[in-house]
Amino acid sequence: MSALSECDLIVEAIIEDINIKVPFYENLGKTVKPQAIFASNTSSLAISKMAEASGRPDRFVGLHFFNPVQLMPLTEVIRTDATNTAVFELTEAWAQSLGKTTVSCGDTPGFIVNRLLVPSMAQAVLMVERGDATVKDVDISMQLGAGYPMGPLTLADYVGLDTCLSILKGWKSEFPTEPAFIVPASLEKMVAAGKLGRKSGEGYYIWDGDKAIAPNDAALF
Repeated sequence: MSALSECDLIVEAIIEDINIKVPFYENLGKTVKPQAIFASNTSSLAISKMAEASGRPDRFVGLHFFNPVQLMPLTEVIRTDATNTAVFELTEAWAQSLGKTTVSCGDTPGFIVNRLLVPSMAQAVLMVERGDATVKDVDISMQLGAGYPMGPLTLADYVGLDTCLSILKGWKSEFPTEPAFIVPASLEKMVAAGKLGRKSGEGYYIWDGDKAIAPNDAALF
């Protein structure tokens, strides 16, 4: 931590757990020079909670780079009500200097992309749960009908079903009346069974390394 004391900008990308991030920022705020800007690469957690923990909410933003960072052109730049305008503009310009296209967003759950994408993945899971369509047909439909580079269930497996579940449960807990935040039963069962998608070799698909081999319809329920 002491090696960061003179940094001008720190982009944090540690595990997506607010109970780990808050004490991290409490320590960081006490260690790093007051002029430094803090930026979290979180994809789903509230920026304001980390900003308050840091002790410098005016110099705190979200900088959400997409995975894989070296290939994905987009970066979401998130501001809270406390973010200093000059700090926000400087951080956005820095991301652009890396060759990224930036979009700005307030501190809403999931920001722009994941606020739209994660609930759509949950709806895809629910369609399969209800027997409305198969895993394969849902994914082909969104690829050929909506121009997705991969279907929502392939994407859920690729991201990690445990990660998807953690995001949805966190949002559901914090915003229980938001109808878009639904936790599918099969997603909970898959994670409980250790079927985490690509990382474990089995999820809504059977995987061979980074390649989805076949839909896993029989193992869902």
